[in-house]
Amino acid sequence: MTDATADATADATADVRADATAGPTTDLRTDATTGARADAPAEDAPVTAGELLAEVRSCRQISRGKYRTDAGSAKATVPVCATGDAVFWKADMDIDCDGRRTKVCNKKTDPYFQPQTAFTSSRGKPLDSAALPFVVVPAPSRTWDYRKSGLTGGSVVAVIYEGRVRYAVIGDTGPAGIIGEGSYALAEELSIDPHPTTGGAASGVTYIAFKDSRISPIESRAKAESRGEELARAFVGR
Repeated sequence: MTDATADATADATADVRADATAGPTTDLRTDATTGARADAPAEDAPVTAGELLAEVRSCRQISRGKYRTDAGSAKATVPVCATGDAVFWKADMDIDCDGRRTKVCNKKTDPYFQPQTAFTSSRGKPLDSAALPFVVVPAPSRTWDYRKSGLTGGSVVAVIYEGRVRYAVIGDTGPAGIIGEGSYALAEELSIDPHPTTGGAASGVTYIAFKDSRISPIESRAKAESRGEELARAFVGR
């Protein structure tokens, strides 16, 4: 992919940022330190990290082999696993800063910056990794093809790290042999250093991608959060 200049039109940032403040973004988030909303009955409380992790303690591996977490990793250690309603993997988080060029995501901040994403916004534009929480899945290969697991661009993913649960979408694809990557905005949501070259999390990130869960428009954070909470409730048996 080649470098590109930033859009100067008024819709350049409207794809995502207009939606970023919409919807029930606060009530649907849970942290280990805060738990459920104080005014919510237990049955209406947001699904917790502990509840989700309890459902993915064992792995029914569906990938034909395992993935590396980085290009320089000595061994491939991460399998893709499945349940009836989701697929999941436990890995690190590298930072994806590709897509729309912004102040924090560009060739100067990220020498590997690419101005495209595998999936585009409802306006046909590259996604804004600095504004939209999204997950990167490996490009289809003999090891695993995400499309055959009921996943596509816009599929909802619950991402858990250090007791925090955040809902994102599948927004980009990466190298066929590597797994464990999220957008700049997703890292921020999880209190992970989002810097594209020095940030990320070395381990401890769980990704639960819900089958047949595509939302539209892909850039709607509010829809990802509300649909994610709905799917998570069903996943943990509430």
